[in-house]
Parts: sequence; C-alpha cells; structure tokens
Amino acid sequence: MKKLIQDFTNKHPRLAEIFRFLIVGGLATVVDYLAMGITLYCFNPSLYPHFYNVWIGGQNPSTLATIIGTGIGFIAGLIFNYIFSIIFVFHEKGDSRSAKGFLLFALLSFGGLLIHLIGMYLGYDLLHINEWIVKTFFTLVVLVYNYITRKIFIFKPKTSAVIDTQNPSEN
Repeated sequence: MKKLIQDFTNKHPRLAEIFRFLIVGGLATVVDYLAMGITLYCFNPSLYPHFYNVWIGGQNPSTLATIIGTGIGFIAGLIFNYIFSIIFVFHEKGDSRSAKGFLLFALLSFGGLLIHLIGMYLGYDLLHINEWIVKTFFTLVVLVYNYITRKIFIFKPKTSAVIDTQNPSEN
C-alpha cells in the first residue's frame, strides 16, 4: 500500500498535494465545527437538551452566537491548518515558516473568514436556512479559496536570482 501511495505521489504530485490539503482541511473543519458547537452550547445550553443536539440544528441560536462561534471556530481551525499545512500538505514551503508567511497565511485566511461570515449572515439570518447547511456550503467555498490563495501566495517555490551567463566571446 505504501508503494502504491508513493507511486501515485510521484506520478501525480499536484493531486497528492490536493488530497493532503483535503485531509488537513477536513480535520481543521472538524476542529472548527467542534469549536462552533461548544460556543453555541455555551451561549445558551437551555436550547439543547443534550450537547450533541448542537449539531442537529433547528434550535435557532442567536445570530450573535453563530457569528462568534464561526469566529472562534475559524481561529481554532486556522491554527491547526497552519501547523499541518507546513508539516504535511505542501512540500514547497516558500515563506511559510517565517513571521511574514504566518501573517500572510492569517490574512488570506481572514479573507476566507469574511466570505464565511457574510455567508452565515446572508444564509442564516436573512434567508433563515439551517446554520449547519449554510456553514457547510461556505466551508466548501472557502476550501477552494484557501487552496488557491495559499498555493499562489505562500507555498510557492522561492525564486532564485537569475545568473547572467553571457557568452565569454562577447567580453
């Protein structure tokens, strides 16, 4: 099995990278959802007969609770995702391990958070769609945004200086 995975990775490095990104993103999403669920429960435990009822939906938590829960989930998922993107997802590290790299990672992720928060507001508050359906839809939208922006701006090969190789006969 290990050889099969290694052969696939060598043959299709971009697909392997996307697969690793999906694994880490999926785990970061679990962290995000767990943090949001805990936040929703802490805001108003009387809405939920049991803690697991937080994820069933339909209890109509306040907009404030869903927005704060989304923010807390984002931060927890961001930290998890940053660490495991460096360790596991991207072989080309670019500037990711620097303060500048982390700041760029956080800023790009903040763009994803804004997409998510606006989506939560529109879907949950204005359109009255179940908070978990809205969150899942915008999680997928932000997943695509995150991969593209991280690949373009952070985890890219460092550019090396171009060496001037003039023809010696011209000197």
